[in-house]
Order: sequence, then structure tokens, then C-alpha cells
Amino acid sequence: MVTPTSTATTAIIGGGASGVLTAINLLSGSSDPDLRVILHEASGIVGRGIAYGTNDPLHLLNVRSRHMSAFPDEPADLIDWARRTGRCEDAQAFLPRQDFAAYLQDRLAAVADHRLSIRAGRVDDIVRVGDGYEVRSRDCVSTAATVVLAYGNLAPRTLVVDGDDLQEAAWHLPDPWDLGALRLLPSDATVVVVGTGLTAVDTAVTLLAEGGPGRRVVMVSRHGLLPFRHVGQQSTAWVTDVPQDAPTADGLATLFREQVAAARRRGVDWRAVVDGMRAPTQELWRRLPLDERRRFLAEYARHWEVRRHRMAPEVAERLDAYVASGALEVRADTIDAVDDRGDHCVVGFTRSGPPVAARAIVNCSGPLTDITRSGDPLLLAMRERGLLSPDPLQLGLAGTPEGELLDEDGRVVPGLYAVGPPRRGTLYESTAIPEIRTQAAEVARAVLARSADARLPAETSA
Repeated sequence: MVTPTSTATTAIIGGGASGVLTAINLLSGSSDPDLRVILHEASGIVGRGIAYGTNDPLHLLNVRSRHMSAFPDEPADLIDWARRTGRCEDAQAFLPRQDFAAYLQDRLAAVADHRLSIRAGRVDDIVRVGDGYEVRSRDCVSTAATVVLAYGNLAPRTLVVDGDDLQEAAWHLPDPWDLGALRLLPSDATVVVVGTGLTAVDTAVTLLAEGGPGRRVVMVSRHGLLPFRHVGQQSTAWVTDVPQDAPTADGLATLFREQVAAARRRGVDWRAVVDGMRAPTQELWRRLPLDERRRFLAEYARHWEVRRHRMAPEVAERLDAYVASGALEVRADTIDAVDDRGDHCVVGFTRSGPPVAARAIVNCSGPLTDITRSGDPLLLAMRERGLLSPDPLQLGLAGTPEGELLDEDGRVVPGLYAVGPPRRGTLYESTAIPEIRTQAAEVARAVLARSADARLPAETSA
């Protein structure tokens, strides 16, 4: 028998940044003593997730402290917290990622009361029951009127070599955030890191900072593009004129180049143009026709991302030193063969040079976004029930700009929302804290309003 669902109960699936920020906004946005927020986190430790779960202090945020507050209307909150806790209080600094996890945990603790429950264990299924939902895990079943999917990024895409999935082997490390596995490698190991994005950068830093003088890392991706670096004490974004007509992918690229040229004439760095385009990005993305979005992803996305998501200066300087010493090599190439040799492998490349005898291959190719290819039990179960569907670009979940999710027939599913990376197909900027905190606040307001509306008839009739 299913117990009646409280109209004031919200289940949040995922206890990383997206889930914690949503919980904070729900708890701080209402004084209702009957409000219940159930935060489901597989590990039982909230605030960390993939992004901030690292214990390597050399892994730094790639956004300055002044932009990383949990609250859009309190931009100095992180800086004030850093000062109170004896950390770096420089607004221009790039804090260690593990410090940001501690910050999120502290901010949640500041608003937590009897209304918050944290439940360890992986949620395997969500079932629509009446006007609410059953949230099912291996150990328990709970009910909620509203569910927020805040599971963050999925596991990395499977590595494919010559048309086949890369085999399981001792030298194949599919999880780049398993720092224990990285640290078990011999101090003189040669490691092939597949990918050149921010996760690959963090992986290379861990491998080379903790290895011996014989340690070598080869990073490889199709473009061979590393993230650009932050520079100086940049404080002002270049305000970009947003075109009023329907944009195209080529038109956006031209707009960017023209704005960079205009900024350069005034002695302004191109980074200010990127930062200035951040605010209108969501509007421009929503106005792009679907085919133009596809064209942007195919032709321009990687070149935009390496400029948009930049490295902290300290990290960039480390990479420069590793390249100069010969410890790090970056290749623009693809892997065309991997020969298993038991405790190591030999990696062949399409065009960039001789094979590399590697003690490990680390998958830093980026998170899987196409849920139709995901083996995640929760997403599989919800798709089978028709409760959610992929967005047309396979970047995440189909939904509205307000965060409501759409079922397999394209209809809004009442009381089902998403925050963070799952919304990337609808809102392209959905992976960084400044955008996630805004989504969390907006969804929390919608959830609280829905709960109030659900209770209104009973209160009126009384």
C-alpha cells in the first residue's frame, strides 16, 4: 500500500552542487514547518559530486571566487566564507575544488533543520503514483509530490578504438576521478590520457605532480586543444550587442570575431568578450533553429568551450613547465589501435607519431550526454516508463526553459524538474556554478509555488 504523498515533500536526486544548491534554495525560500526535502546521494556525502569530490589540492576551480557564490544576489558569500574559515579571501583567486565542496556543505548546514533528510544509496527507479511519485532504491521506497533530477554529469563516454569498445584491462582506467587508481601507477609510468579538456588537465596534474622524474603523460584528442588560461586581474566583461534577428551558427561565429576585433581596438582582451557573451548565451541558444544548433556543435563548440571554460593561471603554468621538461606531450590525433600486453599496452595513433608503450589509458573524453546510450538504471527505468526523453541534440533531457521535464510524447510531466547538466540541450550553459545556481533558485521557487497551490483548495474550504 502506498502512503499518501505530502504536497510539501520534494525529493532531490543527486547530492552534488546542483542538488545541494536546490536544497538550500528550498529550505531558505520557505518557513513552512511542513516542508520536507529529501536529498538522495548515492555516496551519502553531499556537496561533492564529480566536480568537487577530488582530494587533490592542486585541482583548482576554473572560475574566480567572486563569481562562485552560491547566491546570485550575494556575490561575496564565498569570499566571506573563505575569510572566516582561514582560506584565501582574494576575490580574484581560484580556490581548490575540495574547498568549494566544504563551502557547499557549510551553506547547506546553515539552513538545514528538521525539514531536511539526507539518504545514502542509489535511486534506481521513480514511479508516478497518483499526484506524486515513489522514489525507489534498493533499501527503501519514499514518496514525494515533486522530484528534481540533479544528478550532474554522467560517467565518461566509452572509449572506442577501431570501431570497438576498449576492452576491460588492468591498464584501462575508465574513471578519471578514481585518484586511488592513478596513485597506484608506478612512479615512472607512461600514461595516455584521452581528452584535452579540464578533466584531462586535472588528471595530468595529479599524474605528474605525484610521479617520479620518469613519469610521462601523453594527452590526445581530435583537436588537441587545451583550455585557454585566465590572465591578469580581469574585472569587466565586454558588453556584446545581441542580434535581434534569428541567428545562425556562422552568424554567431562572425559576431564573436567582430566583437573581439572591436575590443582589441580599444585595448581589451578577447576574454572580456567571451565573458560578455555569457549573459546572452541562453537567449541566443534558444533562438537558434535546431539545425543551426547542430551546426554549432559540429563546427564551433570545441573552439568556444576552450575559450569559455579556461584554466586557472597556476594550472596553466604547471602545464607549461611539464611540456617544457618533456614530461607532457599533447597530440591532435586519434587512437587507432591498442595492443594488450598484460600489465601494459601499446597505443597506436592515426598520424602523430610512433606507438606509445603505456602503463595506463585514462578516459577523460568527457561525460556521456546521450541518455539513450546510458546504462544508468534510473534513466533506463524512467525512459521505459515514458517519464522522460532525450532532447533532440542528445545533450541531456527534453524539457522546458523553466526546468520542467517532458515525457516521451513531449508533454510536461507535472512535478518533475531538472537542474544542471541534464538541461544543456535546452539551456546550453548548464554546467558552471553561475548558471546552475540560477537554475536551482528558479526551480526551487517553482516547486514552492506548486506546493502552495496544491494546498490552497483544502485551506480555502476549511
